[in-house]
Amino acid sequence: MTNRLLIFTPLILLVGCQPTPKEPTLEEVESVAKRYRDVNVAISAGYKTDNKCVTAEMLGFPASMGAMGLHYVRRDVLGLPDKPTGRVKGTGTHTDFRKPAMLVYEPQPDGSLELVAVENLVFALAWQGTAGGKEPPKFHGRIYPLLRDDPATKVDEAHGWEPHYEQHLWVLRDNPNGPYSPFNPKVTCRHHKPPAPMPQHSAH
Repeated sequence: MTNRLLIFTPLILLVGCQPTPKEPTLEEVESVAKRYRDVNVAISAGYKTDNKCVTAEMLGFPASMGAMGLHYVRRDVLGLPDKPTGRVKGTGTHTDFRKPAMLVYEPQPDGSLELVAVENLVFALAWQGTAGGKEPPKFHGRIYPLLRDDPATKVDEAHGWEPHYEQHLWVLRDNPNGPYSPFNPKVTCRHHKPPAPMPQHSAH
């Protein structure tokens, strides 16, 4: 638990470097993200959700760290199979925040969704096969946090996915943990209502 907590320590995430010329600023990322404030626009652009609203507690971290939220994903960008079995495995190595692979929404009391962050996710095995695969992916000099399930714990630290790096950018919601933190204490999943299961019909 200690090693995993060190990955997400807010103080570490707050210390940073200037972006390289090829990296967008947070302001540029925010400008791109705003076009997806209406979730229907995101859906039209190919983003899909598994309807799982992720919290820090779900991944074995203190509830006080907050939540990630409800993710909408470009499956083609992440290289996900049409019909995955077992842990989610993909070939994605996308890191350009000008075209985020994932959009993060917070469910609202009235059933609507508010865009709060964007994210890129890189599968560790696929990343190792890239030209820069010897070093973890970075943004503004910060290493993407690595999520990998620990079989010795009761929780699934990788929330059903193969080992992967993921980087959130909280460009549309203030985050006391810092704009690069995985979790935001100002985001909640309490209003999330997963879709009702389809009724089972007996054979005639």
